[in-house]
Amino acid sequence: MKQRTLGREVQIKGNALHSGEVVTLVMKPAPAGHGIVFKRTDLHGQPELKPRVDQVTDLVRATTIQVGHAKIQTVEHVLSALSGCGIDNVIIEMNASEPPIVDGSARPYVNMILEAGPVEQDKEREYFELDAPVSVTRGNSSIIALPNDTLKISCTSADDRGIHTQHLSLSIDPETYQSQIAAARTFTIYEDIEELLKLGKIQGGSLDCAVVIKGDKILSKEPLRFKDEFVRHKILDIIGDVVLLGMPLKAHIVATRPGHAINAQLTKALFDKLQEQKKSGKKKAPVQPAVVPGTETSLDIRQVLDTLPHRYPFAMIDRVIEFKGADGLVALKNVTINEPYFSGHFPGNPVMPGVLQLEAMAQAAGILFFRLVGKGTKSPFFMSADKVKFRRPVRPGDQLIITARLTKSRGGKLGVAEAQCTVDGQVASSAELMFALVDDSSD
Repeated sequence: MKQRTLGREVQIKGNALHSGEVVTLVMKPAPAGHGIVFKRTDLHGQPELKPRVDQVTDLVRATTIQVGHAKIQTVEHVLSALSGCGIDNVIIEMNASEPPIVDGSARPYVNMILEAGPVEQDKEREYFELDAPVSVTRGNSSIIALPNDTLKISCTSADDRGIHTQHLSLSIDPETYQSQIAAARTFTIYEDIEELLKLGKIQGGSLDCAVVIKGDKILSKEPLRFKDEFVRHKILDIIGDVVLLGMPLKAHIVATRPGHAINAQLTKALFDKLQEQKKSGKKKAPVQPAVVPGTETSLDIRQVLDTLPHRYPFAMIDRVIEFKGADGLVALKNVTINEPYFSGHFPGNPVMPGVLQLEAMAQAAGILFFRLVGKGTKSPFFMSADKVKFRRPVRPGDQLIITARLTKSRGGKLGVAEAQCTVDGQVASSAELMFALVDDSSD
């Protein structure tokens, strides 16, 4: 795929979220290989910053980068819009330390990019293709990045009381980003506002640029743009923060209660992994899943791993106990204290993240779909989850029994399944899942 820049110069003016300053931001075309560069036109010498994770200095409710005396706050929405729209090379001029917050989403910046007109350039885009899982934890938050042929993000957002728990899984491309992610606005808990003001934050904040959660009520100048707007904004932030890696990423990011601090921690771990791969000259080898023979009545762990591309720490099926006709199965996952996510989810009270229960159900459904269509050179991609319910916690020592049944199959490419996880005969979680089989890349 070719690199892209803007067709012409565009600008926007507004108030910054944290500093409250009035700022003008200008985006200008840049040559191939230039990358994304911020320029502080209000400082002596007009210093430039090429955003990288080793420049991060502050992660309280925003991502701030700094080189010398030049600082840029709250870079994530601008970077998210550029990455989501597939823009590689651009100069961003600002006459203050922070971009305009506008409506609290990335949509105004996407509109700027579309107004400027993305332009393809002669140079090929280079990607960082992860060749092994990377996992980070921070308090009750955790993120796992897994090898994948595209950028995909599965995210669970939740507050401390569990009132506004939301989950979403999307493969990220410009069309999906613009329609499903860009418009999601930033949000905060009402009780946190006073403390943030004391820290000198959100000086330009208002209901014009944020959604406020007060108990079970939503305070906003307009209705929610999506019923799950909060998790969509978390995905928006992840996309922007991962830009600090310095090159486009191909990976499946699975995040539970993410925030800027753990996003930066993941990006730093990915950056270290990128340096390792460059030194070793290694290139990710594609995994070719096997076809599940229709005559098999069960699968042991070796056969499961031969079937699915998932590996540690993301293999969520230990065994298929039985197949129930052509469209159903029963599988199991033994949940042990050795699972990497338990160290941070949660210390002293280990609980299996709901997003991983969803992934276990999706993997079980993927096995069924392979058995039905026999596509041995394709990989299952989890597209969406509906009617998701979590009824009881899953803890170390539990044996997760996963049942899945295919309800729809469209042309051997799309599938819909009903699935549930039980422990000791009690339903722990259930969902209706949609997934697709996508051609493996040999890049």
